[in-house]
Amino acid sequence: MSKICVIVGVGPGNGASFSRKFSSAGFQVVMLARNETYLIELSNTLAGSHGIVCDVCDPDNLRQAFAQVQKKFGSVDVLIYNAGAGEWSSVEETSIGGFESSWRTNALGLLVAAQQVIPDMKEHGHGSIVVIGATASLRGGARTTAFASAKAAQRSLAQSMARGLGSAGVHVSYVVIDGVIDLERTREYMQDKPDDFFLQPDSIADVVYRLTEQDSSAWSFEIDLRPYAEKW
Repeated sequence: MSKICVIVGVGPGNGASFSRKFSSAGFQVVMLARNETYLIELSNTLAGSHGIVCDVCDPDNLRQAFAQVQKKFGSVDVLIYNAGAGEWSSVEETSIGGFESSWRTNALGLLVAAQQVIPDMKEHGHGSIVVIGATASLRGGARTTAFASAKAAQRSLAQSMARGLGSAGVHVSYVVIDGVIDLERTREYMQDKPDDFFLQPDSIADVVYRLTEQDSSAWSFEIDLRPYAEKW
């Protein structure tokens, strides 16, 4: 019987690459996102993949999506939480709505999604939860007030999960993405940048897959990924 991988937050960058990687590894891949049209298009290209429309900012909607997953496919072996968004403004300009939306997407959504898969993972004594983070989780910039604070909360939540679930066989890891993802829109916006400036989604997916395959005697919690030219 195929293992089940749920990817929360699937778009044309990392989410699509995660979906392709785990599909090629023989997983049944369930993709959660708001864009139904994109989910259908991507699912049509991947064997054993399924899309569910879902808004991670709505806890009830997220619970309903995972209820569908469990009913149709069974227990989840791998959860990849790739949802991320934020308002990009200074502390004076940050809106209450933008701040709350950033927090709901990055932290609250992770909590709710994890709560849906943890009971079965603990019962079976194995499972992997990979959280896709950002450099903003480690430091706040002048115009990342909402995003950085939400990502910092997400990272701390992932740490708490890792410490609490490791003894039950559940591997929780956090991937700090430090750089610009190679997407059509980022290429258009940064036309002067060379190829090696960008992070390649397929390469990120390779690392994430290897994280889920680590032996429990040498688990990674946090790993950061960046192009060699990125300053850090």
